[in-house]
Amino acid sequence: MNAKEMRGKSPSELKKLMLELLKEQFNLRMQRGTGQMSRPSEMKRVKHEIARVKTVMNELRSGETS
Repeated sequence: MNAKEMRGKSPSELKKLMLELLKEQFNLRMQRGTGQMSRPSEMKRVKHEIARVKTVMNELRSGETS
């Protein structure tokens, strides 16, 4: 999901998405720790998604709309 799509969501939906991404990141870290990770690129994707959600949440908080 790109930032433009995220800007159309409500703050509660963004919080829910953030929670899901954090759970996914945790599960991927556990897979990496046990050597069961099939696609290491997923870690990078999830990390970028989390950053994207945080950026949009900060924009909403400060009142910016770009």
